Amino acid sequence: MTATATASKIRLKVLRQAGEKSNSHWEEFVIPFREKLNVISALMEVQKNPQTVDGKSVSPPAWDGACLEEVCGSCTMIINGTVRQACTALIEEVGQVQGDEFFVELKPMSKFPVMRDLVVDRSKMFENLIKVKAWVPIDGSYDLGAAAPQDDNVRQLRYALSRCMSCGCCLEACPQVNEKSPFVGPAALGQALLFNLHPVGKSLENERLDYLTSEEGLSACGNAQNCVKVCPKGVPLTRAIAQLNRDTTIYKIKKWVGLV
Repeated sequence: MTATATASKIRLKVLRQAGEKSNSHWEEFVIPFREKLNVISALMEVQKNPQTVDGKSVSPPAWDGACLEEVCGSCTMIINGTVRQACTALIEEVGQVQGDEFFVELKPMSKFPVMRDLVVDRSKMFENLIKVKAWVPIDGSYDLGAAAPQDDNVRQLRYALSRCMSCGCCLEACPQVNEKSPFVGPAALGQALLFNLHPVGKSLENERLDYLTSEEGLSACGNAQNCVKVCPKGVPLTRAIAQLNRDTTIYKIKKWVGLV
């Protein structure tokens, strides 16, 4: 008999927090089990009648979400110890069977300020994208005509890098991203390479490489490779970091001899 056939309930253990300065506490909720229910749907069931297992009526847990198809990255949270998107986390896949229940523990990501319950402020991810100038400078480029043909291998790498949705999984898993480190994080590094490979974005390559040689850049990466393991989109972050290491080395040599 399968675990799905024996389980009839879902027990959600949610880490609650009223705000960034508030203390956190655990609350547990039990709802009926249905097949193909994801974590977001389970939270919506709790929202209908937010009553804890001890009969206490509380405010419904807060979470973030938008697309519900693993595109926006906003519903990222720690589910039974693993950082991932709640919209694609099916209860029967992520839940731990305990008797007749699927047990699911939900926590907010720890590398970002908690706004409320499972909602975090990912602003620093977008601030880091500004630091690496993760954009194409279009001013004046509209009248330059068609770009030169690009090698198909480069095109495929650019597409893989462009799949990043700034969900925060890689930062959560990276041991070098912490309060004591200035490390910009793997997501920004991947986007720096993406725009360095762009025919027009390449015009800012030296500025990006100059930043990446600072203490916030590549030297702070510990090569743990946790980032690529948890990325839901399979973004080749370790490949990007390796190539940027090579590119910054060449850049520093050229800068030393006065070629840039």
